[in-house]
Amino acid sequence: MSATRKAYRAAILHSIADPAEVGVEASYQYFEDGLMLIDNGKISALGHARDLLPTLAADIEVEHYQDALITPGFIDTHIHFPQTGMIGSYGEQLLDWLNTYTFPCEKQFADKAHADKVAKIFIEELLRNGTTTALVFGSVHPESVNAFFEHAERLDLRMIAGKVMMDRNAPDYLTDTAESGYIQSKALIERWHGKGRLHYAVTPRFAPTSTPEQLTLAGQLLGEYPDLYMHTHLSENLKEIDWVKALFPERKGYLDVYDHFKLLGQRSVFAHGVHLCDDECQRLAETGSAVAFCPTSNLFLGSGLFNLPQAEKFKVKVGLGTDVGAGTSFSLLNTLNEAYKVMQLQGARLSPFKSLYLATLGGARALSLDDRIGSLRPGNDADFVVLDYKATALMDYRLQQSNSIDETLFVLMTLGDDRTVKQTFAAGRCVHQR
Repeated sequence: MSATRKAYRAAILHSIADPAEVGVEASYQYFEDGLMLIDNGKISALGHARDLLPTLAADIEVEHYQDALITPGFIDTHIHFPQTGMIGSYGEQLLDWLNTYTFPCEKQFADKAHADKVAKIFIEELLRNGTTTALVFGSVHPESVNAFFEHAERLDLRMIAGKVMMDRNAPDYLTDTAESGYIQSKALIERWHGKGRLHYAVTPRFAPTSTPEQLTLAGQLLGEYPDLYMHTHLSENLKEIDWVKALFPERKGYLDVYDHFKLLGQRSVFAHGVHLCDDECQRLAETGSAVAFCPTSNLFLGSGLFNLPQAEKFKVKVGLGTDVGAGTSFSLLNTLNEAYKVMQLQGARLSPFKSLYLATLGGARALSLDDRIGSLRPGNDADFVVLDYKATALMDYRLQQSNSIDETLFVLMTLGDDRTVKQTFAAGRCVHQR
């Protein structure tokens, strides 16, 4: 961590609550001319520059950004690191897409050198797009998780990842066994979970690719290490849901499969949830489980439209996921652009402040990390991004017409991409500069 104290002056905006619960006006803090003080990797003060500048010691450097906005670092609650090399693969829906593209691509991660190469590219892409925390699928190979965590540790990033557990309905070259999946996961947990700012997620790919024996052992791991994460897929595609019903006819539905094997809880994150019934939303909320809303992926694979108002009605925790490589961008700004359209198609609105919440504090709450990241509250990790109002000629011109912070925020989310991210900071250190 940085041992230095430094102040950053700019327009500063962060979420402090869910707009669906408290209303838009009470959901954020905005300082048109703000100041944030960083001390040893943590935020120690936040407020108006006019109030804080006179209190600073004479030797504290102040970095002043003109035409820029500081927000918390973005949080990606569902992404596949081994699928980086197959992003933008043509022409299939979920189940055929897995067999045609995903499994052959993931096969390469048995090779640690390949995993190291892709881990570097993957983390650079996250940081270039302003993402400071991600919940990450590895491949079935422990080498993939070791490579990812080694690169994340060097940069002192707050990251969560896990080895895929998959012991059936996949190519032989990509399956483990119930026992080997348990043993390998346990070894990775012992090595990485809680090391620096790293966390481990028990990661059964999805119900169809794990036997009841493997799902039982996944639940056993969660019982043995109570602060672990659980990360899997749920109700993404209608054919997938039918497949789950055929494989688990004794269960009430898709979510009930996971519930039966004790995989729901405060740190359980289910990607997609496109086709959930009210009872499933109720159960997710009761258990504190979260859903990762992945709009670019859901549109790209033709999976359907996530019902955010339904999730809000039942107070289900929701974060935002890029779901690379079915998702078509590492950028959470770009992902929010698509999320807005998904809501429009359902006759619902997604306000810019709800969007900000989903990409920051909402993601942190989905990961039970809102006491450390997701907002710029003093005491939190100093994970933040600097967004450039002049990133492109069009954005510069468009923002000259803006009369409010909500309009400015919406333009950033509609026109923004990796070019908008001027700098990314993790634990107070600059880890990306455009």
